[in-house]
Amino acid sequence: MNYPNWLSQRAYLSGNRMALSCGDQEWTFSEIDHVAQVYAGKLTAFGLQKNSRVAILAKSKPEFVFMMYACLHIGCEMVMLNERLSAVELAYQLEDSAAQFVLADDELIGKIEDSNAISFSSIRTGESVEFEMQEEWEQGRTISIMYTSGTTGNPKGVRQTAENHFSSSVSSALNIGISPDDVWLCAMPLFHISGFSILMRSLLYGMGVRLYTKFDAQECAEELQEGTVTHMSVVGVTLERILSVLDEQKMMVSPKFKTMLAGGGPIPVAYIQRAEAYGISVLQTYGMTETSSQTTTLQPADAERKIGSSGKPLFLYKVRIDGAMNPGEVGEIHIRGPQVTPGYIGRYSDLPVQEDGWLHTGDIGYLDDEGFLFVVDRRSDLIVSGGENIYPAEIEKVLLGHPAVREAGVCGMPSDEWGEVPAAFVVLNDEIELDELLAFCRKQLASYKLPKSIKSVASLPRNASNKLLRRELNAWK
Repeated sequence: MNYPNWLSQRAYLSGNRMALSCGDQEWTFSEIDHVAQVYAGKLTAFGLQKNSRVAILAKSKPEFVFMMYACLHIGCEMVMLNERLSAVELAYQLEDSAAQFVLADDELIGKIEDSNAISFSSIRTGESVEFEMQEEWEQGRTISIMYTSGTTGNPKGVRQTAENHFSSSVSSALNIGISPDDVWLCAMPLFHISGFSILMRSLLYGMGVRLYTKFDAQECAEELQEGTVTHMSVVGVTLERILSVLDEQKMMVSPKFKTMLAGGGPIPVAYIQRAEAYGISVLQTYGMTETSSQTTTLQPADAERKIGSSGKPLFLYKVRIDGAMNPGEVGEIHIRGPQVTPGYIGRYSDLPVQEDGWLHTGDIGYLDDEGFLFVVDRRSDLIVSGGENIYPAEIEKVLLGHPAVREAGVCGMPSDEWGEVPAAFVVLNDEIELDELLAFCRKQLASYKLPKSIKSVASLPRNASNKLLRRELNAWK
């Protein structure tokens, strides 16, 4: 089975609907399809053709979307480059991916050492020639390639196919529903699966996307108040910053706003409860680059009853806990379904993605007696202290329950006596004695889980999607 070209089909079915807006600019699906065809002709003039592997380096702005949609029309494989990476890191990904072309935003092209990099401005002003429109897409066609964060060793390039993106979008729709009036606020980077998946949903649902070049808590809060958007994707830190603006300015949230999907790690229960006070339904999700976005999501009907859970698998997927015989037993999370990548590229192309049909995630969690998933932590972030397993997220959750703490990060530090012990770093809302925070933790944590040091810092290390980078905390100890 082949899919119709999603952008062409969407323009045909509902061309007059709003497809994309950014600032005071707006495009319908018909308009954006036309723009993408013009850009496809321009890219063809530079030599791009079906199955070309094309790396793109850009900020999350409309022209980035035009370039991606043009590549979809031509039938290219897109390597999504993180604009926050250093020149050395980008060079590794370009070499590993063997990208034949590099398209770069003018303000970022200086990071690319490849002399063949093509600037957006030269594409924009170039001529548009005839090209062969890809009317249909094979299910196994590689749409995007994204490099994992690389918590250990070098990052791996993950293939994401048309089937991966289609199953992810359809499964999400079956979970939260869709409406012709939906507009998704996208403040996540488009090169990341969290942002890219919003564009895929847009094409498949006929849903508008309200695009922000970067996250701005004030502007996002105003969108929620004005009712101009219905959905949003967040991580813990962006959710907290929006809530702080709502709190400080005593703002209301429009009843038109429906749901926030929250990923990037466990969301503190305190945040979810604060959001509920504004009528915001925050649905914890769990997914990864290898699963083309979410694999489990907590349904609205279960949100209050199972607070803190990442929900059950979406309709087409399965989840199990390695070695678990009974509910509540903690182990590695395994995933199976059509959203799982068929493989890696480059130096990891021979690395098997699945074992016995299951993706071994490296994440730690458990299923309760009703089959709801609770994600505990990353296995690579696990602290082993005197033979006891300590999950940083558990300590972070307690610290974030104190009103003086805005952000928290925990990692292991060496100990002659115990091997490792927890160390905590906090960003504070208000001045507080750190001994008072320790006393607060002592009431809720076993003694071996107590941070042996707590340091106040101005900010915590995060990646482009605002996910906490615990491995970088190791250099702060």
